[in-house]
Amino acid sequence: MRWQGKSRRKCSGGRLHRHRKKRAYEAGRPPADTIIGETRRRKIIARGSSVKMRLLRCEFANVTDMKSGTTKEAKIITVKKNLANPFFARRNITTKGAVIETELGDAVVTNRPGQDGIVNAKLI
Repeated sequence: MRWQGKSRRKCSGGRLHRHRKKRAYEAGRPPADTIIGETRRRKIIARGSSVKMRLLRCEFANVTDMKSGTTKEAKIITVKKNLANPFFARRNITTKGAVIETELGDAVVTNRPGQDGIVNAKLI
């Protein structure tokens, strides 16, 4: 998404007349679309000089076993299901809430890889 301002159309479909130009703070960036592969990150300078790490490709996930309370790094095999978009599972795109298959078993992603730069998950 390149721009996160209001639409140019009303909900009825009619044209909405702009009262000002686009502002820099309304600008967006394209999504990270984190896929499975050799880990690759990109550093993004955000507002207020804060830093976000875009995870473009990921190979491993931090998987937590809630019963034992232990966390281990496990290799991601594939994305089984992604409720954000059914086509994301076909393309192996990892987002928050995606069900991934790991060496330790199936797990649900609990963070936002495109913003955090890492994949955290918990076993199902």
